Amino acid sequence: MHGHGGYDSDFSDDEHCGESSKRKKKTVEDDLLLKKPFQKEKHGKVVHKQVAAELLDREEARNRRFHLIAMDAYQRHTKFVNDYILYYGGKKEDFRRLGENDKIDMDIIRENHRFLWNEEDEMDMNWEKRLAKKYYDKLFKEYCVADLTRYKENKFGFRWRVEKEVISGKGQFCCGNKCCDKKEGLKSWEVNFGYIEHGEKRNALVKLRSSDEEGSTSESELWKGPLPETDEKSQEEEFDEYFQGLFL
Repeated sequence: MHGHGGYDSDFSDDEHCGESSKRKKKTVEDDLLLKKPFQKEKHGKVVHKQVAAELLDREEARNRRFHLIAMDAYQRHTKFVNDYILYYGGKKEDFRRLGENDKIDMDIIRENHRFLWNEEDEMDMNWEKRLAKKYYDKLFKEYCVADLTRYKENKFGFRWRVEKEVISGKGQFCCGNKCCDKKEGLKSWEVNFGYIEHGEKRNALVKLRSSDEEGSTSESELWKGPLPETDEKSQEEEFDEYFQGLFL
């Protein structure tokens, strides 16, 4: 009992404490009910060491990714090589590539080029063969350009014309011999061209425009004789047909 005529109980403080603990428990239960599945745990004012380390690693990885994205391909390659040497050891000379086996597109075309493509040649096409075939499709295969420099050995070289030769008239309105530019007295010759290509012997019947003198330089069966006389188209008519084909 206390003074001033008031009544008090020794259990009043315990009752207040009990009510406070009940309110706290109810608050915790409400928080659990209202917590979202993706909601992160709440931490106190002092961040846990593990959480701090994860945040630091994440930030460092983000900065490293942005740094790599800002580099070009060569800078990234150089960085990776330097990191490898720093971690595993070694010398930069060990990473220098040899350029002895480097090839450009023209080297690939020379290795896979064919004078004439047939259905068997187009089987099992890889990218090298497709490149050579794409080049072949751009050639003009009506008349040939000939290399007659070794005709005394009965050896001849023939190839199809490229676009600039068609425009200039080489091989049709000018002599088909690569070393001759005659424009008068030309005849069309039918040539039985025998050649070895990729280890296989082949033959092709092609047309060549040259003079009588060059057509009779060889006594072999290569020259079958001039073709029957036909109405040759003029250079202007050839150009008209050529440009019509471009715009169709």
